[in-house]
Amino acid sequence: QVQVVESGGGLVQPGGSLRLSCAASGRTFTMSAMAWFRQAPGKEREFVASITWRGGLTSYTDSVKGRYTISRDNAKNTVYLQMNSLKPEDTAVYYCAAKIGTRTYEYWGQGTEVTVSS
Repeated sequence: QVQVVESGGGLVQPGGSLRLSCAASGRTFTMSAMAWFRQAPGKEREFVASITWRGGLTSYTDSVKGRYTISRDNAKNTVYLQMNSLKPEDTAVYYCAAKIGTRTYEYWGQGTEVTVSS
């Protein structure tokens, strides 16, 4: 099993930046990838970005390309999401998730809230 815990959310003005962190513990050596998802009020949860644990291959949803950067620190078992040029529509609860092998993402954090507002 793998446990993940997010941190770093908060209130930021439009155009500002924020960095989220996700620390993994447990059987981290079994992880194949980690990802960030978000759920805005009244909307379904959506994929934001992912990174493979060994190769560092990244993927982003179109709406955050060029603004968000996902990265990892294997030594710390931590994934980061650097969010720049934030917009009000980025407001959501952001969730970190981990997966093993080719399975779906099955290990989830409790979420961290990001609010973009003036």
